[in-house]
Amino acid sequence: MNMESMYQQLHICKPVLQFCESIEKDLKERFTDIDQVAEYNQLKVLLAMQKNKVSDVHFSATTGYGYNDLGRDTLEQVYADTFHAEAALVRPQLTCGTHALTVALAANLRPGDELLSPVGKPYDTLEGVIGIGENDTPGSLKEYGVTYRQVDLLPNGTFDYENIRKAMNEHTKMVTIQRSKGYQTRPTLSVSKIGELIHFVKEINPNVICMVDNCYGEFVETIEPTDVGADLCVGSLIKNPGGGLAPIGGYIVGKEEYINQCAYRLTAPGLGKEVGATLGLNQQLFQGFFMAPQVVSGALKGAIFAANIYEKLGFAVVPNGKESRHDIIQAVTLGTPEGVIAFCEGIQAAAPVDSYVTPEPWAMPGYHSDVIMAAGAFVQGSSIELSADGPIEPPYAVYFQGGLTWYHAKYGIMMSLEKLYEKQLINL
Repeated sequence: MNMESMYQQLHICKPVLQFCESIEKDLKERFTDIDQVAEYNQLKVLLAMQKNKVSDVHFSATTGYGYNDLGRDTLEQVYADTFHAEAALVRPQLTCGTHALTVALAANLRPGDELLSPVGKPYDTLEGVIGIGENDTPGSLKEYGVTYRQVDLLPNGTFDYENIRKAMNEHTKMVTIQRSKGYQTRPTLSVSKIGELIHFVKEINPNVICMVDNCYGEFVETIEPTDVGADLCVGSLIKNPGGGLAPIGGYIVGKEEYINQCAYRLTAPGLGKEVGATLGLNQQLFQGFFMAPQVVSGALKGAIFAANIYEKLGFAVVPNGKESRHDIIQAVTLGTPEGVIAFCEGIQAAAPVDSYVTPEPWAMPGYHSDVIMAAGAFVQGSSIELSADGPIEPPYAVYFQGGLTWYHAKYGIMMSLEKLYEKQLINL
């Protein structure tokens, strides 16, 4: 077996290979820690499945209304038990993470209520949902009489508790906390930090609903936001919890009263969770959730590998190569549009699907600048698979995530480096 020859066939030159090998050898201890977290989370999911007596009967397809879909109902209980929550809504009818968040927001806010973000501006696609600035799109919360305010994080990335207290008032109905960084270079929030913020909010008003956008964070730690007081926790099945097998879907877990409201918003008042056929997808959703802890561990190793490589080359990275991890996203500030484009070209060239395609920036719906996205995935847009994207605007940062296996994530990072090296944007 000649590994160097194999990488040469995959278009990795010797300088890139040697540089990456020198980085990898120092990461064994970090990788062992990640494996221990994955083992704990694997057992947690297994325990929930065994508790709920998952059987092949739960993999049967339902159509039409989806009445008495035992698989759907059992899957939702497995999610609730894994997240230590009262209830869950896990549906293929939730088309993406933004849709799941929209359902949770619209279901639990009424005209005259106010939504507060104490962690700064939310992800770009939520601006239209909320009705922020020029993104006052038809059907936004703003159009329905829900007001919004935000409190930015302090320059060091911590919560501005003084101004959060000032921002809360008698109309504050919900606080939304985005765990991951989105297209920002701020730190991702740890579950314990989220718990501190929720505790602070609840001390001011215990009736405020605390919702966490958990996208990219599931199974990175041994606890989830619902373990530290989150009333609602929301995410996408084509990210971490789908394990690369879920072809579509989203989840919402939390307090039963709020989950019921979400179900009424997703389907119809009076119908709620009772309808919604799964069309034969249950087996993939169960199996993807079972695989998720291991898949997330591979993505985490890839993120740490990327952080150490690009930090060594002098680029700003968030998190840095030594920091603890709270999501699978690795931000690398390359400083130029050419750097971002070359990085994404490398990720695309490393894909098992559409590796021959060259990604280009374009005006994607929901974003305020041209965005480049690289993702040769088995499931379109699946962020748990090897992918990278970023807006073509200063500071010209790229956001890398995913990899169904560590070895694929490793190769993707090596190929990103190869493209930068070929274009003489870095020296090795």
